[in-house]
Amino acid sequence: MAKTETPRRIRGTQDIFGDEQRRFAHVLSTFERVRALYCFQRVDIPVFESTAVFARSLGETTDVVSKEMYTFEDRGGDSLTLRPEFTAGIARAYLTEGWQQFAPLKLTTSGPVFRYERPQKGRFRQFHQIDAEVIGAAEPAADVELLVLADQLLRELGISEGVTLQLNTLGDAATRDAWREALVAHFEAHRGELSEDSLTRLEKNPMRILDSKDPRDRPIADSAPDIDAYLTPEARAFFEAVTAGLDAAGVAWERNARLVRGLDYYRHTAFEFVTDKLGAQGTVLAGGRYDGLIGSLGGPETAGVGWAAGVERLAMLIDEPAVPEVDVAVVAEAQEFESAATKLTAALRRAGFTVEVSVTGNPKKRYEKALKTNPAYTISLSRRDGLASVSERGLRAKFQPDQFRAIIDSATGGLE
Repeated sequence: MAKTETPRRIRGTQDIFGDEQRRFAHVLSTFERVRALYCFQRVDIPVFESTAVFARSLGETTDVVSKEMYTFEDRGGDSLTLRPEFTAGIARAYLTEGWQQFAPLKLTTSGPVFRYERPQKGRFRQFHQIDAEVIGAAEPAADVELLVLADQLLRELGISEGVTLQLNTLGDAATRDAWREALVAHFEAHRGELSEDSLTRLEKNPMRILDSKDPRDRPIADSAPDIDAYLTPEARAFFEAVTAGLDAAGVAWERNARLVRGLDYYRHTAFEFVTDKLGAQGTVLAGGRYDGLIGSLGGPETAGVGWAAGVERLAMLIDEPAVPEVDVAVVAEAQEFESAATKLTAALRRAGFTVEVSVTGNPKKRYEKALKTNPAYTISLSRRDGLASVSERGLRAKFQPDQFRAIIDSATGGLE
């Protein structure tokens, strides 16, 4: 009979366990705690959507849509895509579920997202993001609140040192149109010096040339006209309100005039929190205002601003969380006490204590095994001098015997 081959983990995925899982869980629990401070509601959306949701929102010429999406046809013949990000799905839900009646909406979510790209440190094909959005608020105050939330999250994770908030404005529609025209003229004048990728972008998405990493493009991109010369008074006032709000909240920022978003539905604020501690993968949280997104999905023109961060990248930056402490270890040092140990353990857990129970393996070694969990307190069920007994031992000053006496007596039936 042929030996069955052991299945392998799919490339670009991960099994999260132990210290790594504790880091991962710490990021998520901190995010949940901080978002509650800002009164953001939790929302959960499908892992897959109609492919059109992402093609319209991300742009069919972007690398995500053209190269990285996991797209498949289901049995009904519909084209579906595993979500490569959260914003498009939340915008779709806002439209299809009638959430306009609740606007402005402050929403957060988290979970797995999927992109087919080359796996590397901190980058996977199935990875995880946390996401925060404000939909239906056109005021600069919404941008400020999201940025202050992000700043507090990074502080409470203990990773704000060495992380810089880079900020830019993309202006309003009039600003963007004028700036785009100036950029096209500039890049056309240097067409013969641009990389092949940038020549393609020049036809479809010229603003993306500004963040090109190709050495051939950098001198041309660096000499391109800044957006400031094309800002309308309204756009300038919006950006000044955002920066004033950040200053008032005590959030440090620096201007990066080359920080762009290529798609036309982006407006006004664009931002990234960056670090030099992750090598080439320096962005830990990024976002911007997308006032034109919901309109591009067929809905009414609706203001929106949001950000996302990779859980894996944040987890790489935090100190290792402590292993959770065990309050009580319950040991059945003989098979006859296993039922009583189970009853006692259940009673202690219902009373709010974390309990590790030892009822398997060599009975003589169960107590030794229990001590390896580093409990604050131990309760051992055993037989001494022919009599059933319950012995207790406080290993740290965290608990006192009288905290357990009534529970022990009730659960063990007075074994002593």
